[in-house]
Amino acid sequence: MGEHVHVPFSEFLGVSEDGELVERSRCRCGVASTRTYRVEDGEPDDSSSS
Repeated sequence: MGEHVHVPFSEFLGVSEDGELVERSRCRCGVASTRTYRVEDGEPDDSSSS
């Protein structure tokens, strides 16, 4: 069988108490990731957990 490619599906999109945009995604295999976006720098902050 071939390599697994993670295809994230959005679970949650919202705004935190600090005013950051929060996006949670999960692959069908169970790998989850959370990205936060801050208005001041415009760059995403990635954190992933298996």
